[in-house]
Amino acid sequence: MATYTLHFATNRAHVGRDRWNPTGYDKYFSEDGAENLRFGLVNVRASPSEVAEHTGRDVRFGTGDGEGLSAYFTEKAASMRIEAFEEKINPAQPDSDKKTKVLGSLRAFTDMQAKMKSAYDVVIYIHGFNVSWREAVGSALALQEMLNQRIRPEAKAADQTGVVVFLFTWPSDGLALPYVSYKSDRTDAEASGYAVGRGLLKLRDFLASLRTRGRAGEPLCDQEMHLLCHSMGNYVLQNTVKRLLEFNRGLVLPRIFEHIFMCAPDVNDNVFEFGQPLERLPELARTVSVYHNKGDMAMYVSDYTKQNPDRLGMAGASKPGTLHSKIHQIDCTPIVKGLVEHSYYLSGRVNEDIRMSIQGLAPDDPVRPRVTQSRAWPNVWTMK
Repeated sequence: MATYTLHFATNRAHVGRDRWNPTGYDKYFSEDGAENLRFGLVNVRASPSEVAEHTGRDVRFGTGDGEGLSAYFTEKAASMRIEAFEEKINPAQPDSDKKTKVLGSLRAFTDMQAKMKSAYDVVIYIHGFNVSWREAVGSALALQEMLNQRIRPEAKAADQTGVVVFLFTWPSDGLALPYVSYKSDRTDAEASGYAVGRGLLKLRDFLASLRTRGRAGEPLCDQEMHLLCHSMGNYVLQNTVKRLLEFNRGLVLPRIFEHIFMCAPDVNDNVFEFGQPLERLPELARTVSVYHNKGDMAMYVSDYTKQNPDRLGMAGASKPGTLHSKIHQIDCTPIVKGLVEHSYYLSGRVNEDIRMSIQGLAPDDPVRPRVTQSRAWPNVWTMK
């Protein structure tokens, strides 16, 4: 058995009497409010041979069963060890008794900085609808292991950037009640977007302080940060952008990420158009990649039973010819074919395509498992 480590931030309520020694996190908001973020890390014991069996499995659209690996890690996460990072020091406690430590978000950001200095890229991961705390940990660990697979078996490990996943988990219901829990989760996702916005503003300030110290002689790392949102996690992102626009200091949003990956996005298909909520999303990243699947039944549920407009995660943008040059949309329908309807980003050639972006391959690199749909639309792709 080996220990798999994952950093996290959450606005979920803690389980247990002591918030700094929780036994888990709940499906409700923190008692301090929906925008209250707490940080920490989890350790999960799992079998490397079982992990390798999943990452090497043929899933009929490439290699790597990330969805099965997510279920395996979720099972093992039942006995996870949680270390919550304290945010406040007890004012009644004498200074001589207080531990010397870096607290809360600063400790989490400092840990990420140390990873990046060790040649790791950071992927911030926001999960979607109907995900419990344990399932969030399981899917984040699976994503981390899948993103650390070599693009080509013959490539040396030293030639590929390592990836560490940072989980943001919000109070998604974790209940298979599509009519009840979907509505609840969508409301919670909106409020959670504000929490993520606060976290990114803190991160912006932390990065600004690093650049200031860097000018004074401290070297900065060459690694990048990325954001991956799945399903309703993209609605969290939509509300994150709203919060950033409200509190941003300049006219342009800060470019925090190298790539933003929108996987099976449960948002309106016109969301990038003028005056729509994600019109300014490209300001946050160098590239935005949208992965969609016409056979995604979760999109049909969202579209028809919830009376939502057509979803971005079903057929892509409503006007692909008007997409910002930074936005690339990738149709996964030809290879997924209903095998993995909604979580296909974790597996096979779709996950491989995400890994290639993180490794710096150009969108039109011939090694990629994608082809352009039309010469007139150079940023609209189909998986092959």
